[in-house]
Amino acid sequence: MPINIPNDLPATSILTAEQVFVMTQDRAIHQDIRPLELLFLNLMPKKINTEIQYMRKLSNTPLQVNIDLLRIDHHISKNTPKIHLDTFYKDFNEIENKYYDGMIVTGAPLDQIGFEDVNYFERLKYIILWSVEHVTSTLFSCWGVAAALKVFYDLPMLERKDKLSGVFKHNTALSNDPLIRGFDDCFLAPHSRFIDFPTKVIKENTDLIVLADSDETGVFLATSPDHKQVYVTGHPEYDATTLAEEYERDLIANKNPHIPYNYFPNNDVHAKPICVWRSHASMLFGNFLNYYVYQQTPFYFNK
Repeated sequence: MPINIPNDLPATSILTAEQVFVMTQDRAIHQDIRPLELLFLNLMPKKINTEIQYMRKLSNTPLQVNIDLLRIDHHISKNTPKIHLDTFYKDFNEIENKYYDGMIVTGAPLDQIGFEDVNYFERLKYIILWSVEHVTSTLFSCWGVAAALKVFYDLPMLERKDKLSGVFKHNTALSNDPLIRGFDDCFLAPHSRFIDFPTKVIKENTDLIVLADSDETGVFLATSPDHKQVYVTGHPEYDATTLAEEYERDLIANKNPHIPYNYFPNNDVHAKPICVWRSHASMLFGNFLNYYVYQQTPFYFNK
C-alpha cells in the first residue's frame, strides 16, 4: 500500500514518475481501512527535497500511511516557496490535540550552533515532550537526535572538529530487535554532520539500546527500551547525489570541505556517485513503520 499525500504536493508527480506507489487524498478516501497517521516535522531548509527523500523510503511498505507535514515556525525560507509552506504545512496548534501512530523529526543545519541560540528550540522541546503522550513511536534524525538527547537525557551536543561526511560501514548489533530485522551484519549509510555521538558516551549516559554503530561514526542507530523513540544519526534517506551537492555548496562557500569519505568512485569528485545504502534504508523505515508503529499502535486512539 502507498503513502497518502496531498494531491498537488510536488513529491506526488516526482514519485509517480519513479513508479513509486503514491495514493492521493481523493483516492484514499474510498478505501475502507484505518491508515497509519504519521506526523512529519521538517526542519531542513530545502523542505521539498527532504519531503521527496523521506517519502521514497516511507512508500516501501504494505501499509497505507497518511502524512501531515508540520512546520515549527513562520520563518521566511530562502529555499522553500512560502506558498508551498502555507498550502501543505500545518502549524502545531492545528494538530496539538491529535494523536499519531508515528512521527519523524528531521535534521537541521544547526550542528555548529548551541541549543540556547536556536530560536525555536523551546518550541521544539515542547513538541518532543508532547510526542511522548501523543505519538506511538518517533524517529529522530541527525541534529534531531542531538535535540532529543538534550530533551530526554540533558546530554550536551558534542561537536566534532571536522565534519563527518561520507558513506561509512556500520556493524549491526547481535540483537533480535525487530528494527534491524533483515539487516546484514555490516551495512553502509551516509553521514553529514559536525556532531559526535560516541557509543561509549551514549551507553554511559542514557538507557538507549544501540543497534548499529562504528568506530568512525559512533552510534548510527539506537532505540529507547520502550521503542517510543528511535535515533538515526546519519542520513539513510539521502539520494545518491546529496553528499555531492553539499560538498559543492561548501566549496562555493569557501569552507574547504574534505571530500566525502568512500563516496565518489576512485575519489574523483567529477565521477557520478553510486547509492549503496538504498536497500538498508528501505528496510529501516519499513521496519520502523511495521514493528514500532503498526504493531504497537491502538486501532482507536485515546482522546
